[in-house]
Amino acid sequence: MVALPPLSATGVGYGLLPIEGLLPMEGTLFGAPLQNLLVAIVALAVIVLVGRFVLSVAWKLLIVAGVIVAALYLLSLLGL
Repeated sequence: MVALPPLSATGVGYGLLPIEGLLPMEGTLFGAPLQNLLVAIVALAVIVLVGRFVLSVAWKLLIVAGVIVAALYLLSLLGL
């Protein structure tokens, strides 16, 4: 088994990128905390709206699948 050399402090040794300098150091992404809160609320609203659409489609697919499986089950009971 080949021994790998030890990682450097930044992790660059195995093709990883150093993360220093990539993230803002102030703790806020858009400047003011209220801007961050607004962006978070808008993002959550978009996620909820998309989720509602996906779930409505999923319920319809489940109902159709249930009807099909029930019909196939009844046909198998009748021997058809």
